[in-house]
Amino acid sequence: MKRKLLTVGGVLLACIVFFGALYAASRLVAPKYHDTLTEGHLTGEYYRETTDHDVLFIGDCEVFEHFSPVTLYNEYGITSFIRGGAQQLVWHSYYLLEDALKTETPKVVVYNVLALKYGEPQSEAYNRLNLDGMRWGAAKIGAIGASMTEGEDFMSYVFPLLRYHDRIDKLTKEDLAYWFSDGEPVSFKGYVMHTGVNPATETPQERYDPKLPGSSMEWLSKMADLCEEKGVSLVLIKSPSIWPVWHPEWDAEIEAFAKSRGLRYDNMIAENDAIGVDLQTDTYDQGQHLNVDGAEKLSRWFGAVLRDAYGLTDHRGEAVYDADYARLTERYEQEKQRLRSEEH
Repeated sequence: MKRKLLTVGGVLLACIVFFGALYAASRLVAPKYHDTLTEGHLTGEYYRETTDHDVLFIGDCEVFEHFSPVTLYNEYGITSFIRGGAQQLVWHSYYLLEDALKTETPKVVVYNVLALKYGEPQSEAYNRLNLDGMRWGAAKIGAIGASMTEGEDFMSYVFPLLRYHDRIDKLTKEDLAYWFSDGEPVSFKGYVMHTGVNPATETPQERYDPKLPGSSMEWLSKMADLCEEKGVSLVLIKSPSIWPVWHPEWDAEIEAFAKSRGLRYDNMIAENDAIGVDLQTDTYDQGQHLNVDGAEKLSRWFGAVLRDAYGLTDHRGEAVYDADYARLTERYEQEKQRLRSEEH
């Protein structure tokens, strides 16, 4: 019996050592997304939050570069976080939302509709940027299953060494610095700041299908069902960028969907004058994304919309939120000053 126990103990110890080494090696070779490709760091930053949020944004770069949680709080006392990601497709958004709703219940979820033009998985690289930082659970397993492109392997998400073993001789200082540390945040509650100015030019012409993919609309319907089940108001938006083009037929389809589900839909392209966004001064890449000036203007406008339409609480004066946003605002202003000084 004693020998049998020793044998079992030895096997268990060997398994612990093996999987521990596999985990350590996977952590070493997996991309760190901190100093480079920072968009891949955004998903994991949500889990650092210590306070709840009245508003969650989900979607692609038209949320994580277009809305400033700092501005929403300092202007209206609205607490928010942006669970955005580079080319975050609708099934990514759905599962990231499902994951978030396991631990908090916001009053409003805001979804940017641009990515609905994609009906199939597009790229392993963008899958990794959105999913590698997710905590393990049913939502991440579902997200991987919905997102994998041809040739991808589920186990490579479990053990990144299987995917990134060829990086072992290409490791950088970043890999060593963040081997077992996530480092300092790269965003401001999910917002990624840009301060450059590159005016919008003529909008390129493109071929397009006048009908949004049925698979995308099915995921949007599932998102609406999830929010309804949790008692959360879902708001659909189209951020005020001019490229990629948001076509009138798509706009009409989303308007019809929103009406059928009793949802609010704001096409902000049509609201540029009211918002005050000027795509000659408020974009850093010719009208595709907003710089910090544009994001602050859009956040002031949309914050008032959210406050008035959904009766959101003004949390200013509550110590726990004031302390959190005071620290965030200080870092936000320092980063704004640093980026602007580097441009001159």
